[in-house]
Amino acid sequence: MSANPPSPVLRPHEPAAVLWDMDGTLIDSEPLWLAAEERMLARYGIELTPELSDRLVGSGLRAAAAHFQELGVALSVDEIIAEWRDSVILGLRDSGPDWRPGAVELLVSLRDAGIPTALVTMATRAIADEVVGLLPEGLFQGIIGGDEVAHEKPHPDPYQRGAALIGVDPARCVALEDSPTGLASARAAGAVAIGIPCLVDLGDSAAHLILPTLAGVDADTISERFARIRADEEKDEQ
Repeated sequence: MSANPPSPVLRPHEPAAVLWDMDGTLIDSEPLWLAAEERMLARYGIELTPELSDRLVGSGLRAAAAHFQELGVALSVDEIIAEWRDSVILGLRDSGPDWRPGAVELLVSLRDAGIPTALVTMATRAIADEVVGLLPEGLFQGIIGGDEVAHEKPHPDPYQRGAALIGVDPARCVALEDSPTGLASARAAGAVAIGIPCLVDLGDSAAHLILPTLAGVDADTISERFARIRADEEKDEQ
């Protein structure tokens, strides 16, 4: 992926880029992560409760690994992350990703409309590369992995980096997310934050808008919602 792609031609009422979360937004990877986490915790006699599982949704890997240490996992943060990474990649190679409804179709529509995209994930770059490699070529113009950022979500750094990779202002971007943590990161970066629920409720999140699914959503839909949200914000400021 080029770190300095050409700047897109900005059209009125259209986002300069769409920034995508991966786990839970592009793919339903929860079974792969759960299997990796359960195997690790089981070695130390620790149960992966529903409450713990919900807490981990959208969390950065370093934060999640530190929590596992607090629970009693006697491994370093790097060792924990490496084990999760290897397990998830193996699962992807064995079974392939379970794409979220409408996600691939929306990526194709955005490509055809000339709207660039970047993947902004808290999974490692190796996992992100594995997933993107299973998609048709040219659907993503950049990737930011969780091991490539100074601060994990909900800090704005990941989405700021994603926008910079495309060469655009975060305020001209739409971010698609499935977790309150990710939506907080996107909004703090200045992007229009659109939530698509997967595993957790987004009712109290920082989302500008919540869509029940990406099925049936295309580039025109995203552009219309982006323009409406920004227009409403301008009215509120007047």
